[in-house]
Amino acid sequence: MQILTPQVYWAQRHGEIYLRVELSDATDVDISLQGDNTLQFRAQGHGAKGDNQYEFRLEFLEPVKPEVLQKSTQRQVDIKVKKQEERWWERLTLREKKPLFLAPDFDRWLDESDAEMELQAKEEKLNKISVESRVRKDPYLGLKKGYLFMYNLVQFLGFSWIFVNMTVRLFVLGQDSFYDTFHATADMMYFCQMMAVLEVVNPLLGLVKTGFFPAMIQVAGRNVILFVVFGCLEEMQNKAVVFFVFYLWSTIEIFRYPFYMLACIGTDWKLLTWLRYSLWIPLYPLGVVAEAVAVIQSLPIFDETRLFSIPLPSVLGRSLSFSYTLQLYLVLMFLGLFVNFRHLYKQRQRRFRSRKRKVH
Repeated sequence: MQILTPQVYWAQRHGEIYLRVELSDATDVDISLQGDNTLQFRAQGHGAKGDNQYEFRLEFLEPVKPEVLQKSTQRQVDIKVKKQEERWWERLTLREKKPLFLAPDFDRWLDESDAEMELQAKEEKLNKISVESRVRKDPYLGLKKGYLFMYNLVQFLGFSWIFVNMTVRLFVLGQDSFYDTFHATADMMYFCQMMAVLEVVNPLLGLVKTGFFPAMIQVAGRNVILFVVFGCLEEMQNKAVVFFVFYLWSTIEIFRYPFYMLACIGTDWKLLTWLRYSLWIPLYPLGVVAEAVAVIQSLPIFDETRLFSIPLPSVLGRSLSFSYTLQLYLVLMFLGLFVNFRHLYKQRQRRFRSRKRKVH
């Protein structure tokens, strides 16, 4: 009686051999190991020669472990055999001449270097799981993420309202919208900037990894412009510079806050990530320039109104104008620009360097 042999496809990893037997609706599957390196297969099924009994015998290049794992499906029989030693074989069989029924399984095929990379990735994943299992989980992690998500959502909605309001007014009123921006959007900007104080508190409480100092520079700088320069001087509230300051602030924030929102739920949108780490490059310096223009325009008004002036003894004069404080603040503003620009640039480098590593 002629012995029928099924088509067998094979692939390997450093520790395993994978065999795929092209035999559909297989029954009475009998797989055994003879000695330490010979596999015997016999089964009834539908193969290349119709519904018959098929069998084959493979003498492996090196010894294998006695456990054989097999899984039969409607289409095929999958066999997994573990090597005695985890190393790469130059071929599957002891004989150099490959049996006619044996062929590479290109669906699972990897060369040695690719298999090493796959093995390394598995080891790194196992090490990561091991480290994470040893690290004590924060019982309040969900609460913290919920708070940060809601904070960023509220800020996003606030700055979006300002941005949309100013954009619509610009299209409808043209340049006339420059001069009443403060009266149209100040309440919402007050709210958002008061909320922004939490960005200084959050690093102190360990809720975010952002540095305390860069956050304090940005929040304090904006609040000086908003509450002192614009809020206390009615003469400044009708100037066009208010439009440019508010518009630049809101343009940056409508991309920054949704990025942090998505980070709270472990989501990364590539376009938003790029915008968050790239838009600040032109907009942040422009914002500081607009703030500096506002401060310079306010100096003569503070001199004239003597608002916030410091009283002096009569020998020295009437009072020390608050404008001198603002002139010092101008110098500090550009020092802050340098510090924050450097901080944001390093953030951008780290972010995109890590993304390149993931790609490669």
